[in-house]
Amino acid sequence: MPINLEIDGTAVTVENGQTVMEAANKLGLFVPHFCYHKKLSIAANCRMCLVQVEKAPKPLPACATPATEGMKVQTHSKQAIDAQKGVMEFLLINHPLDCPICDQGGECQLQDLAVGYGGSASRYQEEKRSVANKDLGPLISTDMTRCIHCTRCVRFGQEVAGVMELGMAGRGEHSEILSFVGRTVDSEVSGNMIDLCPVGALTSKPFRYTARSWELSRRKSVSAHDSLNSPMVIQTKQDRVMRSLPLEDETLNEGWLSDRDRFAYEGLNADDRLTRPMVKRSTGWAEVEWAEALDVAAKGLKDVAVKHGGDALGCLVAPNLTVEELHLAQALVRGLGCDNIDHRLRQSSFPKTAGAPWLGMPVADLSKLEAVLLVGSTLRKEQPLLATRLRAAAKKGLAVHVLHAADDSLLMPVAGKRIVKPSKLVSEVASFAEALKGKKAAILLGHYAQQHSQFSELLSAVQRLAKETGATVGVLPDGANAVGAHRVGALPRKGLDARGMVAAPRKGYFLAGVEPEVDCPAGTVRALAGAEFVVALTAYRNGLADHAHVMLPIGPFTETGGTFVNMEGRAQTFNAVVKPLGDSKPAWKVLRMLGDELGLDGFQVETIEQLRHAIAPDLAAWARTGLDNAISTEGAAGRSGSGTYERIAEVPLYATDAIVRRSAPLQKTADAAAAGKARMNPATFAALGLADGQSVRLRQGGGEAVLPAAIDAAVPEGCVRVARGIRETVALGEGELTIEKVSVQRVA
Repeated sequence: MPINLEIDGTAVTVENGQTVMEAANKLGLFVPHFCYHKKLSIAANCRMCLVQVEKAPKPLPACATPATEGMKVQTHSKQAIDAQKGVMEFLLINHPLDCPICDQGGECQLQDLAVGYGGSASRYQEEKRSVANKDLGPLISTDMTRCIHCTRCVRFGQEVAGVMELGMAGRGEHSEILSFVGRTVDSEVSGNMIDLCPVGALTSKPFRYTARSWELSRRKSVSAHDSLNSPMVIQTKQDRVMRSLPLEDETLNEGWLSDRDRFAYEGLNADDRLTRPMVKRSTGWAEVEWAEALDVAAKGLKDVAVKHGGDALGCLVAPNLTVEELHLAQALVRGLGCDNIDHRLRQSSFPKTAGAPWLGMPVADLSKLEAVLLVGSTLRKEQPLLATRLRAAAKKGLAVHVLHAADDSLLMPVAGKRIVKPSKLVSEVASFAEALKGKKAAILLGHYAQQHSQFSELLSAVQRLAKETGATVGVLPDGANAVGAHRVGALPRKGLDARGMVAAPRKGYFLAGVEPEVDCPAGTVRALAGAEFVVALTAYRNGLADHAHVMLPIGPFTETGGTFVNMEGRAQTFNAVVKPLGDSKPAWKVLRMLGDELGLDGFQVETIEQLRHAIAPDLAAWARTGLDNAISTEGAAGRSGSGTYERIAEVPLYATDAIVRRSAPLQKTADAAAAGKARMNPATFAALGLADGQSVRLRQGGGEAVLPAAIDAAVPEGCVRVARGIRETVALGEGELTIEKVSVQRVA
């Protein structure tokens, strides 16, 4: 039932249950506030939003006062202004006057409101209180004397992140925001607390003291680290990325940003950035001019194609390259007569789908589901912002079901779950039929499911379940532009997939945006070592330096324009926010020059706009077509684990791509520290006779790794959770896994 009221003499209609603050916002009227936030519950503890309500004996907080029929409100009357100024005076009693050194200076809510509601001098003469700072980890810096106890950070943890990592202890001026028994804040979305803090109590530790807010240029961009492609604002200074902040889009990120998207920029200018073209000569690597590097690369690729045929080449491309770059990459290798190209670098089973695998619905529609089954997905670590969306929906009745090989908490209510060994995932899919029948439901396959050796069988089982229950099948694509890579044809038509190019080594390889030792199938490094010629387009001098013959420096997504297609089929185009570092160039320009050097058709475009038009006149409409998860043929299954132990191999949260792996703050987090361990069930731990922290030697697929062992109750008995995509485990392959404890060396 609509409610009619009047604010500052203007009539407004709101829904029953809405507050005076929401009514004022609807009219575009600003009411000063600190604790209120539209995405958080009402706290009403800052009292800054006091307003005058007709017939009320005293000012009332606009954020917590329900709108009523016929209500008359004054937000700027003398009574309201006096109340607001009084609150401001109290807030400033203990607040330090350190704006010149505060990182929040220039974008501080308290600073802004103090100009309008603060006095020119303080009447408070007593000693101000001082609060000890807290160590919240490598991402959040604290200056708790500045805290005004708005509790936004506390409420965010409880209501959005799903875990109460901060709380308020004490009363009155002795109140403090504390972490639980001195722990760090480890949520994968913790950085949003920095944005929410209205003062300088919580600031970005990596950004601290590096720039002032007014020195920064602001450019719109999108995230390049998962397939949600969150809109964000990248702030730069002197052609260097200084900070990443969320750009609100209710249909995608809901105004939040994951820590991976927020802090990955720290890896953009790592020490091993490649800034000059390099050619390997008999005496070693030599920096050369672009013309020479392109000439050597083109000649080498052409020689392999002429000598052995186009099929002797293989092309591995990263799924976080842009649509434009992937289009040119596939056109280049196909122009050489090669169909061996793939972006599905972490898969070992390749089912053929009717179109590009995608979410199966708009992201916003996830909130409207009645039931969802997550298959092979550690959702919080794979897609952090999808987890926050489903968490909010679960509080409103969404029934979340889980089928996985690890019992990690989703920090949300779970209606049902089955945690089984990796080899049992396929057989357990059908057991969720009753939970999904008769409901608006979806079955979502996560990254672990796609990397599973039985992904083809898993996808088939899921589609049979969907047909039986009427549920929608969705895939959470692994890679920022995995959907775009499918649509543009960066995968084989009749040639070899990524696994096949390694199992049957090629004479020549063309790599773009990949780090073969951590991104590609086991054995890729050996295949490259045996090749006659390897060309790599890369932003970093990595393991490629040992096996490539030409390295061409390309810029990451911040240094190029391009388009990503996200999990719902939405094309988002972005521009470079800084100039390419050194002599590096956008990958699409390098590919264009290389194709032109090879004399191939279709590489004569001059601008990226021409290139986009060559792909499709309407790129947004093109991206929305050709999306289909229906399986047409099953790919060959990879070798499943056998023997006494099964390996649960996942790519850790902060090892997803080259930029993230080089972000020093992210690599200091608890998630990164846990990645380098062999984690197992207490019963398995005891059966092996391990001592706490003792190292184990793992052997799999002809390789081995030595890792410290750790107890993890989330792992099924008889399984070992060993990450992939990290340097400690690159030697491990697939198949049977053996474990032996490393004897403890005793010091005499």
